[in-house]
Amino acid sequence: MLTAAEQRVMDRNAEYFGVSILGLMEAAGRGIAEVARSEFSIAGKRVVVACGTGNNGGDGLVAARHLKGEARVSVLLAKGARGVATPEARANLEKLGPGVDVVDGPTDSERAFRDADLIVDALLGIGVHGEIREPYATLIREMNKSGKPILSVDVPSGFDATPTVRATVTAALIDAKEGMTEATAGRVRVVDIGFPREVMEFVGPGEFLYYPVPRPDSHKGQNGRLLVVGGGPFTGAPAFVGLAAYRIGVDAVHVATPSIAFEPVAGYSPNLIVHPLPGARFLKTDVGTILEIASGMDAVVIGPGLGASDPTKDAIRILVRSLNLPVVLDADALTAAGEDLSCLAGKRGIVTPHHREFEVLSGTTLPPDLPAIVEPVKAFAKKIGFTVLLKGSPDVITDGASFRKNKVHNVAMTVGGTGDALAGICGGLLSKRVAPFIAARMAAFANGYAGNLAFEERSYGMMTTDLIEKIPRVLKDFVP
Repeated sequence: MLTAAEQRVMDRNAEYFGVSILGLMEAAGRGIAEVARSEFSIAGKRVVVACGTGNNGGDGLVAARHLKGEARVSVLLAKGARGVATPEARANLEKLGPGVDVVDGPTDSERAFRDADLIVDALLGIGVHGEIREPYATLIREMNKSGKPILSVDVPSGFDATPTVRATVTAALIDAKEGMTEATAGRVRVVDIGFPREVMEFVGPGEFLYYPVPRPDSHKGQNGRLLVVGGGPFTGAPAFVGLAAYRIGVDAVHVATPSIAFEPVAGYSPNLIVHPLPGARFLKTDVGTILEIASGMDAVVIGPGLGASDPTKDAIRILVRSLNLPVVLDADALTAAGEDLSCLAGKRGIVTPHHREFEVLSGTTLPPDLPAIVEPVKAFAKKIGFTVLLKGSPDVITDGASFRKNKVHNVAMTVGGTGDALAGICGGLLSKRVAPFIAARMAAFANGYAGNLAFEERSYGMMTTDLIEKIPRVLKDFVP
């Protein structure tokens, strides 16, 4: 079953990938007409298609055109002809042609419903909540009061809202929607509209419909506080993580790093709040200090630049076991976790391995072809209870139940640090309370899209800092 949110994501991604909305609308309307024929005796009968102003109404207009040769069809426009809003719906209103009466919804609806043998409900689509506004509320009540059979398009209008159409049959487009039962949607018939599998499987700008836009009255710290545990042998990695997290919109980034790396990490940017740990490497004696800092955080990224000495790997496992926050495990933390996966028990978050790191982490050899890769990655994600973001071409993202792929990136992103930026975006979104699977999907696309923007300017000479500076453009382009 599809949720309303996932359907909206897919619709937006379809446009991004160049899928014809008019083509999908034509297939939807044709399928709705077929459901009307198979579920109801419509030959020679009066069919009233009630259309809203958006693409749900556009689907109804196409259905009306396909039914007009065998039934007496009227189209009722909820807000009149001038209220048809989307270009696709307007195009199909113009294509109705002769043989279809057009009824002004605000003035003639009660009579139209009373005289109908079948009402096709194409008023409102998915994602409507709360109290339905006029004129829709009145139209829904009039439909229900009419006592006539109702065929709803995709979902009954007002689904999850008040009032709601009491549908006899619902023609669910692509798949049934979450919450549909016979009580809430009548008999559910799924209509295949030829939605491209690529759009169903690949991430795109639609993922940013999930982005948690700050409230106007929010204040410092309420939009994400991230702790990065990294550095020691290497200093750039934790800085890249922190800067990418800032660019995805978090309020504060703290970096805990061994004192040997303190000055270089702090020197990357005054925006980073850097906490020095004693010595040259992260050790188990540092865990208590980390937990004190983490008590004020929303999420933690562990691993970038820590190194893979045995004492450090032991400290990483102890820290993971001790944290009660969502975590991103990257780089050296993956090696540490792979030696004892029990440290992940009861925890949640994201792991971000490339193919070789995945094999070390999971103990599984990946097959060479992409279709076969998905299943072992899904199985491992289910085993550990984490979302896996397997970096590759394409990336594979899975929570063990569902999966997505990301193909938006470029060959120049092999430059060192782009994986750290990805981990920072993941951690930043987790700190903003985005669920791990959604955060990983958003992060994979954001990292790749920002990389492509940087590539346009820098070509094969792009650096990770170039990518990081393009992340705000992703937000500007795609956050609604």
